[in-house]
Amino acid sequence: MARASRRGTSPAARPERVAPTPHVSGARPPAIPREVLPQHVAIVMDGNGRWANARHLPRTAGHEAGEVALNDVVAGAVELGISHVSAYAFSTENWKRSPEEVRFLMGFNRETIRRRRDLWDSWGVRIRWAGRQPRLWGSVVKELQVAERQTAGNDGLTLTLCVNYGGRLEITDAVRSLAAEVAAGRLDPSRITEKTIAKHLYDPDMPDVDLFLRSSGEQRTSNFLPWQSAYAELVFVPELWPDVDRLVLWRAVEEYARRDRRYGGAVDAVSQGTGGAS
Repeated sequence: MARASRRGTSPAARPERVAPTPHVSGARPPAIPREVLPQHVAIVMDGNGRWANARHLPRTAGHEAGEVALNDVVAGAVELGISHVSAYAFSTENWKRSPEEVRFLMGFNRETIRRRRDLWDSWGVRIRWAGRQPRLWGSVVKELQVAERQTAGNDGLTLTLCVNYGGRLEITDAVRSLAAEVAAGRLDPSRITEKTIAKHLYDPDMPDVDLFLRSSGEQRTSNFLPWQSAYAELVFVPELWPDVDRLVLWRAVEEYARRDRRYGGAVDAVSQGTGGAS
């Protein structure tokens, strides 16, 4: 992953922060207590191609509609007070698609970032990139780096765009980096912990995923953030990604808030204080 400068725009030059435009229905975000609100939502934006096929449109039309969906979901996350959203924008497996679609997706990712960064910046969104630089178009890398620098000073939602990302490769790259440190004598292998490994991931500051959301009815994680999602709650929604908006996000968050997260622990079902003196 490229390590762009974290120097943001100077405070005097920063645009005044504005609230996202409300949903077209006028709906407002649900009142969810802070203690049960997911802080990191990972999103697999699935179904663009099927959406387009169902309408006898080219697959590219599905990706274009998907950009609108992402923007509305980001708006909903800002309104709800979620601190991190990670979006699977282009996987390392996507290189297997036709050359024509890959070229479109590269250019589309570049233009999406260019089109949306000022708006997201005005919402207080900090944009980050997680992924591999090899094979990724230089123009895409440049736009990601520009967006990172421009929004580095924001303290609202952190939006991580996972472009040329693969979960197993992320862990492989981390292990390779650790092995190099061990070989150079800078690291004692007996002192490697989970925290040590996490520091070598693409974004060491990324918190664990609380809610893993996938659209289109598919029920798999597809190699997305496997390390960070070890204890994530999985929510699969039937809508194809272009049909997703902030209302779908809010519904998924409400589902998350109803769940009992125990992290491997157990709760004794026997009522306490019911035993009397014999």
